[in-house]
Amino acid sequence: MPDPRLSADAAGAPAGPPARSGEPTTPTRLWGGRFSGGPAEALARLSVSVQFDWRLAPYDLAASRAHARVLNRAGLLDSGELGRMLAALDDLEAACAAGEFRPTIEDEDVHTALERGLLERLGTLGGKLRAGRSRNDQVATDLRLYLRDHARGVAARIVELADALTDQAERLHGVPAPGMTHLQHAQPILFSHQLLAHVQAFARDLDRLADWDRRTAISPLGAGALAGSSLPLDPELVAKELGFDAAAANSIDAVSDRDFAAEFLFIAALTGVHLSRLGEEIVLWTSQEFGWVELDDAYATGSSIMPQKKNPDIGELARGKSGRLIGHLTGLLATLKGLPLAYDRDLQEDKEPVFDAVDTLELVLPAVAGLISTMNVRTEVLEAAAPLGYSLATDIAEWLVRQGVPFREAHEIVGATVARCAAKGCELDDLSDAELAEVSPRLTPEVRAILSVTGALAARTTRGSTGPDAVAAQLADVRTALDGRRSWAAQQVVPR
Repeated sequence: MPDPRLSADAAGAPAGPPARSGEPTTPTRLWGGRFSGGPAEALARLSVSVQFDWRLAPYDLAASRAHARVLNRAGLLDSGELGRMLAALDDLEAACAAGEFRPTIEDEDVHTALERGLLERLGTLGGKLRAGRSRNDQVATDLRLYLRDHARGVAARIVELADALTDQAERLHGVPAPGMTHLQHAQPILFSHQLLAHVQAFARDLDRLADWDRRTAISPLGAGALAGSSLPLDPELVAKELGFDAAAANSIDAVSDRDFAAEFLFIAALTGVHLSRLGEEIVLWTSQEFGWVELDDAYATGSSIMPQKKNPDIGELARGKSGRLIGHLTGLLATLKGLPLAYDRDLQEDKEPVFDAVDTLELVLPAVAGLISTMNVRTEVLEAAAPLGYSLATDIAEWLVRQGVPFREAHEIVGATVARCAAKGCELDDLSDAELAEVSPRLTPEVRAILSVTGALAARTTRGSTGPDAVAAQLADVRTALDGRRSWAAQQVVPR
């Protein structure tokens, strides 16, 4: 796997303009033979991308090693040249990792910068590596390698958050809470069931990443600019060396396809939406009106003017960052929608949204995981609120159905019972046997067996329901699923 330390700063790209490396030299350019002069400054400033695509350097170097070996097998590099080429690439990688080699303000992109570094080490031999490949297939390969690598890092962070939610669900198993629809009390549930609902969403995000990876494990290297190469190269062998499943079936599609980037941004955006929904519930649960949860001081902030405040900033930032992730997806789709085949320079705009999506998720996910793992749930508040708002009404209706009453009639009977409680200002279990009978003779004293939160929960035994046994089974299933995704996230997919 390439050394991740090749990034020039914590974000993986130089901060501001690229730094100069040594004394000024003649600029390296991967094109220009038919031009009598250099590009205008305005064009150069618009074209430069090395300030953000430098984080692809380790992946470009990995692809360069594989390409050098293929050139050797094709008879285009002899064994001695191959040895010198690989040694120079290793030395260049070490220099990048140590910060001794950096892109300069003359370098157009990561490929130009690294070719300059190779030429500095090998002279004319360094120029042989360009045979049979183009920046078009290089960058498409590099971005796939980068994303396949970093998708697993994102997946590991999602697993950590899902673990935190699952741990809390296990600790709180058996604690009742109000279940809500329309943000109104609906039916009693176990609070563990609510937490595991969020785990299910994040588990689908993990499934999507693994499914996405199968489609992304296709190597574009060997497609050249768009038509492949007349040189006797072996794209399938290069694909295997780089950890891909296969080489691209169509060279035009290989260099122009950015479905994998858009699909990754969709998964990132949907993960952001799931983070936002969890963040919204944290904001509600920690409010004075709910009072269900107390945040650990390490995961809350205060006010600059109101000393009593304890704000759920992580939940709010999770909500806010989701908009950023959605914007990256819609922006890239808008860029792609009008592009003719094969490669167009518009595709330079694919990298920044992808890089920022990775950075955003790697920033937000650990913060939310820490918040969840340290929050204090006020179980007594949850238990007291669980039966409020006539939340046992559906259980009475279902009890009547079990007595042979058609549900339509049962619904009317329970609705009348709720109206009686509303007029009296009491809860359902406060009505006497006589008052229940006045509403309907069907409401015999036996109904009291389910006129409790404990009874209502115990009655829910089907798979996926909120009963204690069903939630315990769900917990076990979730643990198994997360262990599988944990293993996937730990896989190394980009060999050295």
